[in-house]
Amino acid sequence: MAKTLVIVGVLIAGLGVAMLVGFPLGRLPGDIVYRRAGMTIYVPIGTSIVLSVALTAILMLVRR
Repeated sequence: MAKTLVIVGVLIAGLGVAMLVGFPLGRLPGDIVYRRAGMTIYVPIGTSIVLSVALTAILMLVRR
């Protein structure tokens, strides 16, 4: 359990650093933004795919 918590903490810290240096998480190609008067709908499809692939790869490495 401790190893898993450390890994999750490092991943969250890494994500924070990536966003500070300018990684465009949330503004990737494939993310849909629909703006109308007084309303904005945001559907992060591209970001979801990137995060899914990255987390799958990391968890596969952790399980080995």
